[in-house]
Amino acid sequence: MAARSRNELERELQDQGYRLTPQRTMILDVIRESDDHVSAEQIYARVREVYPHVNISTVYRTLDLLSGLSLVTRTDLGEGRVLYHWAEKSDHHHLICQKCGDVALLDNDLLKPLKQTLYVRYGFHASLDHFALFGRCAKCSATTTEVVRATETDGEP
Repeated sequence: MAARSRNELERELQDQGYRLTPQRTMILDVIRESDDHVSAEQIYARVREVYPHVNISTVYRTLDLLSGLSLVTRTDLGEGRVLYHWAEKSDHHHLICQKCGDVALLDNDLLKPLKQTLYVRYGFHASLDHFALFGRCAKCSATTTEVVRATETDGEP
């Protein structure tokens, strides 16, 4: 999908009854230029470098607006951790470790069989463009397994 120009973004916001303010422009620029997901706090810090009078509440309100307009994708990592990324980036999914907080990307091809199964079994057309799966990463799983093994062998000759 081709990136929207600033004029297209402005038109899109105007069509919905909003203006492309300097603050919104800076917030959009931070997200668009980021190679990774960013938190509201990271966005706030970057915007303040250029526009020191911006308020964190402005960032949160703008992020709510932009995600509501599907310009920005919001990813809830659990435990109050929320990250944002530009919605035009390709479909992707997250594997989130509940122990260490690591976030890995899940290969989109792994979801094709799931999508097909959901349709065949339930007649359900799943929109699997963006979601998060929670569990334990390989490192934390290995650590947990080592602790369990050590506990099981305690007291044995």
